[in-house]
Amino acid sequence: MGAGKSAVMAEASDILSQRSIVHASIDLDALAVAHLPSAAASDEIMYRNLRSVYRNCVDAGITRVLLARAVEDRALLDLIRSIVPAAHTVVCRIAANIEAMQQRVGSRETGMLQHQFVARVAELNAILDRAALEDFTLVNENRSITQVALEMLVEAGWISPDPSRVFGMRRHK
Repeated sequence: MGAGKSAVMAEASDILSQRSIVHASIDLDALAVAHLPSAAASDEIMYRNLRSVYRNCVDAGITRVLLARAVEDRALLDLIRSIVPAAHTVVCRIAANIEAMQQRVGSRETGMLQHQFVARVAELNAILDRAALEDFTLVNENRSITQVALEMLVEAGWISPDPSRVFGMRRHK
């Protein structure tokens, strides 16, 4: 929470679109904003929705999918991979320091649950540290979202680095 998963995904999608690379981007949290009898039911709805969205993508000829989600354990990663099977899946963790993430969440979540959401930042970060499911981690601080998204796409092997640029910035000779 607050690291910038959704923002980096959206920027990566814009970069891919600008390069005419067919893809879809899906923010999993947006697929089940509801209050249901149990948290498990909310997650179940989210993954059922992901199945439908992914089938629609496949029907449209889309073979590349960007997903944004904090994946807390191997079972969840395996579930996602069963829904969105890919020959090559890459997990990128977007990170920032705890204070920055708490500030971002506090600014974004201004309602009655703000305190709970801000407190969840450190808890979730510890869970993700223990799970260590990522293939690589990128720090989303003190640089543009475009630089982070470009680095993610290059590291994941989705685009080739432009030798005349260093992650979107022209090299100076």
